[in-house]
Amino acid sequence: MNALEINGLTKSFPGFTLDNISLTLPSGCILGLVGENGAGKSTTIKLILDMLHKDSGSIKILGRDNTDNIRLIKEDVGVVMDEAGIPDCLNARQVGKIMNGTFRNWNNGLYGDTLRRLSIPDGKPFKDLSRGMKMKLGIAVAVSHGSKLLLLDEPTSGLDPVVRDEVVDMFSEFTRDENRSILISSHIVSDLEKLCDYIAFLHKGKLLLCEEKDVLLGEYGVIHCTEKQLSELNGTAVLHKKISPYGAEAIVRREMIPHSLTISPISIEELFVHMVKEETL
Repeated sequence: MNALEINGLTKSFPGFTLDNISLTLPSGCILGLVGENGAGKSTTIKLILDMLHKDSGSIKILGRDNTDNIRLIKEDVGVVMDEAGIPDCLNARQVGKIMNGTFRNWNNGLYGDTLRRLSIPDGKPFKDLSRGMKMKLGIAVAVSHGSKLLLLDEPTSGLDPVVRDEVVDMFSEFTRDENRSILISSHIVSDLEKLCDYIAFLHKGKLLLCEEKDVLLGEYGVIHCTEKQLSELNGTAVLHKKISPYGAEAIVRREMIPHSLTISPISIEELFVHMVKEETL
């Protein structure tokens, strides 16, 4: 069973349309939703949660339509939005008590362990926590009620690099159980490149691609060569090129490049930036 299936999802606002989005997240996998601010990442997650009503299309969460008993579905879905939505007056210890009465599968032991692992003070009011600490508390709640699917909207935003790396490791551990999956949005592409099995590029409300990360990295690469060597290549082999007095650099399709040229790995960030530039031309 797939953790998430989205087909033909459309939602229009004045000046912006999330346009005919289709993607699938297999169970046990992590899908990274990459896009600049305003690309539609948060809108997509809110539509999945039925916080916004779609204009058209379908969304299935763990095999069920997302409008079919959303309360029951949310028992199996852990959510971290850009704003945690926790009352300012509550501390982490009080949040745990409330969640214990909210979720039938709440795990107090796991919650306490996660607070300690992420160095979250349990007696400090939410309003006095830093942005990073607020985000970490949201993560602690999301992973502590038996979730099978995590929906994470910029969860590493505001975290320092050391803590960010620890959180990324925690998400990897979460999906070691093949019944658990994650959809994570971020503009910090390096986090997603380390973490994700699938990558989706979202730009101005349009899905540019959704593919296995290893397939993307295996299909594309970077070459450094002379301008003459570049001119001799099949035009469809070159996605993007940059020529300087010192030579040429190009993003290419690996299978169309002769063995005489050395192909270097490409990063997901480089590929995303290229596709966005091509889309705006």
